[in-house]
Amino acid sequence: MAYARGLVARLGDRLDFAAVHPLAGYGRLSHRSALRYLDLLERRWDSEGGGVAQRSVAETLPLLLSLLPKRGRASPGTVYVQASPHHLTRPALVRRILDQEQARFLCLVHDLIPIEYPEYARPDGALLHRRRIETIASLADGVIVNSAATGESMRPWIEKTGRTVAMHVALLGTQSMPTRAMDVPDGRYFLCVGTIEPRKNHLLLLHLWRTLAETLPQHAIPKLIIVGRRGWENEQVLDMLERCPALRGHVEERNGCSDQDLDALLRGARALLLPSFAEGYGMPVAEALAVGTPVICSDLPALREAGGDVPDYRDPLDGPAWRAAILDHYDDGPLRAAQLLRLPAYRPPTWADHIAIVETAITALQR
Repeated sequence: MAYARGLVARLGDRLDFAAVHPLAGYGRLSHRSALRYLDLLERRWDSEGGGVAQRSVAETLPLLLSLLPKRGRASPGTVYVQASPHHLTRPALVRRILDQEQARFLCLVHDLIPIEYPEYARPDGALLHRRRIETIASLADGVIVNSAATGESMRPWIEKTGRTVAMHVALLGTQSMPTRAMDVPDGRYFLCVGTIEPRKNHLLLLHLWRTLAETLPQHAIPKLIIVGRRGWENEQVLDMLERCPALRGHVEERNGCSDQDLDALLRGARALLLPSFAEGYGMPVAEALAVGTPVICSDLPALREAGGDVPDYRDPLDGPAWRAAILDHYDDGPLRAAQLLRLPAYRPPTWADHIAIVETAITALQR
């Protein structure tokens, strides 16, 4: 949505939307219909958690029919911009699109984690992502990376092709949410945000919370809220969430959470906890710091790009260090006080800055 809205604002009618339809194939979309669809989608996102009714087929069919792609007219200077990984496992399709549009290709790369850490991906994740990255390396004329860390991972793949590909670092933006009244937990709580998967290292937090529950008085045990859908290869984590008696009443799992509710949870948390083993960027870090919430996170290059000098960084394997940092923030200790002094200087990345870099990349490819 940030790409669609941001590029419309900057390029106006010079921007066309396109899609790959399972029946109609690739083509351009009606500009008017695409904007209507974006309006509808945003209204539904804004209504998340508000009891919005599911629309019937009869209500949605006219809009869906208006979004059938049609063959457009290729023109000089066209740049095909893709911000998602869709269809990148099909290089022949991407090549046909570029030939049809007579376009240069600009693509956003989020990370190379499934390739670099296949043990954290689905069984076929490394192979599929390798195909995506090979497609980008062989066909893209420009690459947007969401962090310099992702750029360093991407660089060898481009160098292997012998091609010259412009690379632009553009941190993902944050945006303020409209405030909405919601019930936040009583007392002091910590928040962990992200898909529940081994790479996010939820297991460290769950073992730590079990120890806290077994060693501290009931009134001194912090609450942990985990926001994220359940992912893959999670047997140990799910067993603890579902069957560990010591965690009951102290750890809460929320698999669904609207943007507005997440914003409220972030604002009320003592700190965001992110003990990941690998990250391409670290959106929760930037989102938490943007609303003035302290962060305790893994000492990873991508997270340092997102958080700068503000968070308290810890080794994701150092359980005692995490326990000490969490209890310090819970009890208003010196660690928390020092981070609160650093927080006002934090300047969160914005989508306006990101899209400005994308526009610069587009302009460079049109020369």
